[in-house]
Amino acid sequence: MNDLSAGSAAFSHLDLGALLYFIVAWVAYGLSVGRLRGRMVSLSQIMNGHRANWARQVIGRDNRVVDTQINASLQNGTAFFASTSLIALGSVLTLSRSGDDVLNLFATLPFGTVANRLTWELKVAGLALIFVYAFFKFAWAYRLFNYTAILLGAVPPKGSGASDTEMLRAVRRLAAMNVSAGRHFARGQRAFFFALAYLGWFISPYILFVSTTAVVIIMWRRQFASEIRKALLEAGEGPHEGPLDAPLLSPAEEART
Repeated sequence: MNDLSAGSAAFSHLDLGALLYFIVAWVAYGLSVGRLRGRMVSLSQIMNGHRANWARQVIGRDNRVVDTQINASLQNGTAFFASTSLIALGSVLTLSRSGDDVLNLFATLPFGTVANRLTWELKVAGLALIFVYAFFKFAWAYRLFNYTAILLGAVPPKGSGASDTEMLRAVRRLAAMNVSAGRHFARGQRAFFFALAYLGWFISPYILFVSTTAVVIIMWRRQFASEIRKALLEAGEGPHEGPLDAPLLSPAEEART
């Protein structure tokens, strides 16, 4: 209890308010990207539909070298971000060693606030937690893309004699795994963006308010007001309600299996 009270006493009410705003903004943005439908569908949801369409195209291809290369490129990109998050985590941990020098530097900034050592350590710990979260998301996404490669190989080849039901089931598993991997990768990237916003708190809680708002606006525009999203919707290519929301098998087909 003493440690908890000491930690809360290290921050002003303005600091706690800025931190709460940061957390609420992160959670609210994540929910809006994944759950809005209709005219407010996000770019990520549109691409999830195309991931499902990609899985369907696998059925009609005899040679799936291109599909394996696409999945490998997605997996390699995820590995890059996972290693980057570890490098960032190591850099954050070194900040605790130079706390006094950095505190003196921030105190000279126009909007800087003078913080004590405990406050600094707690803020550094919070930034470290963000990068730990990002690493776990990227690492899990990497594993899911690995599973996607296995499920891709498990799709019955064209002309194998497999029934339509078996083919559709294989495609459904492949699409679901690919979408899940992409979702976790996106959450890891989102943590990187919010880590940039979090850096404003080291200077001042006012800067945290501004940096969090700026990051949310930038990401919101990319997901809901970007030219890429507009082009996909205008081209009529948007399975933006998400093909995975509806079963790939009819109820009668499900009953026969």
